[in-house]
Amino acid sequence: MSKPSLPRGTRDFGPEQMVKRTFILTTIRSTFQRFGFQPLETPTLENLSVLMGKYGDEGDQLLFKVLNSGDFAGKLTPEDWTADSKQITTKIAEKGLRYDLTVPFARYVVMNRGTLPFPFKRFQIQPVWRADRPQKGRYREFYQCDADVVGTDSLLCEAEIVLMLHESLRALGIADFTVKINNRKILTGIAETIGAAGMEGPLCVAIDKLDKIGKEKVIQELHERGFTPENTQKLDPIFNLSTEEQPFDLLRNWLADSEIGRKGLDELEEIWTLVEGFGLNSPQMQFDVTLARGLSYYTGAIFEVKANGVQIGSISGGGRYDNLTGTFGVPGLSGVGISLGVDRIYDVMEELNLFPENQSITTHLMLTNFDREAELYGLKIVKAAREAGLNTEMYPDAVKLKKQLDYADRKQIPFVLLIGSSEIETGLLTLKNMKTGEQTKASVNEILKLVKAYLEPQINI
Repeated sequence: MSKPSLPRGTRDFGPEQMVKRTFILTTIRSTFQRFGFQPLETPTLENLSVLMGKYGDEGDQLLFKVLNSGDFAGKLTPEDWTADSKQITTKIAEKGLRYDLTVPFARYVVMNRGTLPFPFKRFQIQPVWRADRPQKGRYREFYQCDADVVGTDSLLCEAEIVLMLHESLRALGIADFTVKINNRKILTGIAETIGAAGMEGPLCVAIDKLDKIGKEKVIQELHERGFTPENTQKLDPIFNLSTEEQPFDLLRNWLADSEIGRKGLDELEEIWTLVEGFGLNSPQMQFDVTLARGLSYYTGAIFEVKANGVQIGSISGGGRYDNLTGTFGVPGLSGVGISLGVDRIYDVMEELNLFPENQSITTHLMLTNFDREAELYGLKIVKAAREAGLNTEMYPDAVKLKKQLDYADRKQIPFVLLIGSSEIETGLLTLKNMKTGEQTKASVNEILKLVKAYLEPQINI
């Protein structure tokens, strides 16, 4: 008999982890809703025709393809087996697991555009899959929390994304973070300025790796992608630009001959102006001209969020995409969005010990069970406690008290209600505080008030 195991890059989440993950998801969901976003879900499987070509060559390689059901290779010819992998893939796999939530969202918008209110603001919280090499902070199955606006090119949307990021992360207790911002138009302008017009795609893919592989290897990769030594020599200013005090002014001089580059700078400066107009307290924003975001569909502002002081990659990313719905036959619908990575946020909060102490509490009150009479007597109390907003359970078996208290202790249940013959006779029940060991005799109503008063500062009842 084989030993059970999990696929690499996937994980189980027990109750202790799930209550913490639920805290993250609830916090982010409530923030999205405050900004007017509506919920949406799309299928786990998408047709490969929807997914392929939207993430660049590297992204396509990370798609999990699902073999066609039945004899998937039955119609292949000997010539098919000698073809390259892309050609044979289209014949044996028609579907794939979603790589992100943005492309399925664009597909949904195109299919339902006749019934949607535009601008359409949606949030989506679901798992995605990538055939990546598992490592710390990088998994093959992970949750994303996306918020997108489609149907407007107003930069007010970008400014609100900055606000949502600040509000979500601060509500989670992550105080030390940086929202890095750039604009793809600036990178297009840089490509023009260094004499490599039209090569902004490979430029972005290489520049996006700067934090991971360093300047020298980025330049080496650019040469491998067709850039000349003269091109990369002219690229020198961007490697030190993010440390300058007035990067916008310096870039305006450098990109003076690039109309699209100047437009990108105008857009970024407008975002800063709008965020300031919102009155965001102590904005944690940083312009980073080397930020590229490798996904090929971004066309305007791009975002990335780093949690400072931890060795984990970005915890959020996103940007403006003007042409994504155009790939599905509906051009002209501009959109912008952000995605927060639940799994990386969880790891950050674990490392920094940011989860509230009460997150492990799933049951607030447990009733003991000594015999049939006590069980029947307690049923109405369980109902009353639940109606009062307390998560309540009764121990299901009439066993020794020690076993019942051990169970409550292992589940970190803060209060246990002891119901014996004397309690039933007098109507005064015994409430045991599992943390202090203190016991209190009182009526049912008084006990429910005591438990709620103790817990209300820590939980929402």
